Amino acid sequence: MLSNDKKTYSDIKIIEVLDQRRGKIISNTGGWFPGNGVFSHGYSMLDELVGKKTYFQTLILNATGKMVERPFADWVEAIYGCLSWPDPRIWCNQIGALAGTARTSVVTATAIGCMATDSRTYGVYPLVEGVEFIQQAYAKHQSGMSPLDVVNEVVATNKGKPYIVGYKRPIAKGDERLETMEAVARNLGFDEGPHLQLAYEIERVLLDQFDEGMNINGYMSAFLSDQGFSSQEVYQMFAMLVASGVTACYLDTYKQPADSFLPLRCDDVDYQGVPRRAVPD
Repeated sequence: MLSNDKKTYSDIKIIEVLDQRRGKIISNTGGWFPGNGVFSHGYSMLDELVGKKTYFQTLILNATGKMVERPFADWVEAIYGCLSWPDPRIWCNQIGALAGTARTSVVTATAIGCMATDSRTYGVYPLVEGVEFIQQAYAKHQSGMSPLDVVNEVVATNKGKPYIVGYKRPIAKGDERLETMEAVARNLGFDEGPHLQLAYEIERVLLDQFDEGMNINGYMSAFLSDQGFSSQEVYQMFAMLVASGVTACYLDTYKQPADSFLPLRCDDVDYQGVPRRAVPD
């Protein structure tokens, strides 16, 4: 236990554990063994993965410890394309564009743009809540609750508002990405699983009562739940989801004159603080 006074570990059991790890790096994932190869979750990367599995199969393996079949990895690759657009108006891409106009490095720009998606409201982290919602809703549905009951329960706890992660969009109605990903899933041989079927049934209730439909988060959360992934695994799998779009926006402004992206004049600032005053002698 960490002492509040001395800021040292005093619990004898913790000290024993730490002593056993002194000077050692312990990994349950894998590592490089010079002369013998490099391994990830029991797979030899050079003998079994490189050139034999796709990058996204390896990415999912490293993120979850699961080796998935090629069609699912291709589905994940496709949805990465749906969620990383080169539009500098998107908040994470705007960070990349500002980094480009300030002449930072591309690595810095892309990393800080990706960090901006770790938000409860927008970006990658809401997938956690989306997966948890549809998995909990499915468990309730299995216990006898109808899709209408599920929606009504949410509405009752949110003062009459249908606040469900995975439904609604803040700017536009509907989500054009759903049709594209539904076609991708069909072409890859995926059927609608029980979580996705329930997600569509919930959407029908929301459309009827609130004129709000499913967004790409809702679709992803249900589809990935049908493939057996937990909310934390989904979060890990999509950690760098927006990287490509951020890089694109960085490069765009990097090629333009420095400091020319969203410039401001001093009189553009609406200062509402203490009025101008003389500096005392």
